[in-house]
Amino acid sequence: MGVWGYAWLAMLALAAAQPVLAEEATVDDARDALTKKDDDADSAKALEEVFQAAEKSYTLLKKGERTLTYGFDYSLLRDTQIQTVRTGQNVYSVIGQSEAQHTFTNSFTFDYGVWDNLTFSMRVPFLAKYDTERDLSTYSLGDVSASLRWQPWSSERGRPVTTLFATLGLPTGDSPYDVSLDDGLATGNGYYSLGVGANMSYVIDPVVLFGSLGYTYNLPIRDADQVRGGRLLEEVEPGSSLSLSMGFAYALSYDVSLATSLQMAHNLAPTFKFSDVTLEGNEQTSAVMNFSLGLRTAPNTIVNVNAGFGMTEDSPDVLLGISMPLDIKGLKAE
Repeated sequence: MGVWGYAWLAMLALAAAQPVLAEEATVDDARDALTKKDDDADSAKALEEVFQAAEKSYTLLKKGERTLTYGFDYSLLRDTQIQTVRTGQNVYSVIGQSEAQHTFTNSFTFDYGVWDNLTFSMRVPFLAKYDTERDLSTYSLGDVSASLRWQPWSSERGRPVTTLFATLGLPTGDSPYDVSLDDGLATGNGYYSLGVGANMSYVIDPVVLFGSLGYTYNLPIRDADQVRGGRLLEEVEPGSSLSLSMGFAYALSYDVSLATSLQMAHNLAPTFKFSDVTLEGNEQTSAVMNFSLGLRTAPNTIVNVNAGFGMTEDSPDVLLGISMPLDIKGLKAE
């Protein structure tokens, strides 16, 4: 057989082999399509994202990761303030003044993964407050806070995950000891605070149980210089506080989740030092029940809507809120 005969045989063999190659390629494509990808949804990943959206303070970021979250919150606090007014020499009268404070808070929370087990956070709130009973309003920056969350032990299946946290509160808002009591509203506490505590979470698919315990030391105010009830207030010791929270997040589906939490705080009695006398305030206990609905609006975006109510006289009567991640170009790590 000549050269051209061998060439024709080679061409016929190649043509016969093409359907087999095409069939093998089709099988490989199908097999690859059926193979689970890293970004496919599964119960474990969905549960983790639900938990992170429901209770952001319990989760950590990987090293170099950065997130920015926007939150809008509304609270209503109805109360009657008891004030002491001087009506004569060494004669004081006690009067009650009704308040109905509406507080609208726009907050931005930045989180950065320092290490895989250490996350830094900073929250910057902007407040608008209205007192409809006294026809007062104010717009100002609130108290900025920063925190570190550290996971000392690696996560193991079937065991609770524990994180330790430390917080620093800065008196950047309008202090209640600087504004006028008659025609002013405060947007901050007026003092520095240092807090420590621990968070724990435990997965029971499709539920995540979580809880925390914390202690906050509020630093004294040495230069109040505010007149209250005819007396000059010179120093304030706000008193420390203990906090407790617990709840659970439940994944109804990959796109919808529910969360419920109870948050409680007990503030020890503050001390007010006037120019002529030192008085002790009352201890306060606040408790809030919160309900949250998480909706996935995009593959990497979960919007949280929450509603809550106060359970004690020292708590806000109504709480409403919404939070969502902000995707800003250049913010996320490559």
